[in-house]
Amino acid sequence: MIVRQRTNWLKMLFIWRGSVLKKIIVQLFSITLFSLAIYFFKGKIFDYKVHLNPTIFTLIGLALAIFMGFCNTASYDRYWEGRKLWGLLVIETRSLTRQILSLVDGPQNEEKQKIVRMISAFCWSLNYQLRNKPGKEHLSRLLSPEQVEKLNGKKFIPGIILGFIADWIKEQNRKGNIDTIVLTQLDHQLNQFSSISGGCERILNTPLPFAYSVLLHRTVYFYCFWLPFGLVDTLGWMMPLIVGLISYTFIALDAIIQEIAEPFGEEENDLALNTICRTIEFSIFEQAEIPQEELKVPDSYFID
Repeated sequence: MIVRQRTNWLKMLFIWRGSVLKKIIVQLFSITLFSLAIYFFKGKIFDYKVHLNPTIFTLIGLALAIFMGFCNTASYDRYWEGRKLWGLLVIETRSLTRQILSLVDGPQNEEKQKIVRMISAFCWSLNYQLRNKPGKEHLSRLLSPEQVEKLNGKKFIPGIILGFIADWIKEQNRKGNIDTIVLTQLDHQLNQFSSISGGCERILNTPLPFAYSVLLHRTVYFYCFWLPFGLVDTLGWMMPLIVGLISYTFIALDAIIQEIAEPFGEEENDLALNTICRTIEFSIFEQAEIPQEELKVPDSYFID
């Protein structure tokens, strides 16, 4: 994800990184060339003059804008819910680490550091689960060889790692290092982890209805390709420029809707999950006084 402060108006016109323009440049170029051809032939196709009243495009454009607004709201809701879930994960990981360090008696600091590494491993595994990537380098770094071996062939690794954490807590309870009240609280924290994981899976596995995407996509392109016929007689040589600008607005918004509707991807406007995981790891390692050799806390959540 890329977020930058607004600069002066001139620089904003030429910003490339983080813009969807590179995704739609071919479509815009095609529509502009098509508009130039319509202008050159005066709105005729094989000597047949296509008569389209600009008022028609006003009505269609209004309906299209309303529908695009609905789809944009639905996509942003998915994006924002994903961000809230990962924000809650930041809070819960720090809370669980604090409780383990302060409320669990008996084990040495090195033993508590192992469970803190498991918490970080859960976050990284959820990250890569949502992105359908292995991420084994982080699991090998944070878990014991025996635990890594148990993960081989497993599909839902975050749940397995939660089991490792639960087994550690159960063992501490058996040894008398955790009383019933603390055990209940720690179990509640693990349930929160499961809820966050399930919420992310819900977003990932339930995309926007495909019919919405198809309808929006088709309407946008039909509108843009028919628009030159309605404006050629009123705008003259300015028609291709105006059609290009209108097409950029609609097609770019269509592309943005499709991009943010899948917030866990790796495109420039998706959530910065790697950065959030590094922030979580830095903060809980700092709490547990675990050496952080090459781990540097990110300046923000906005550069992945």
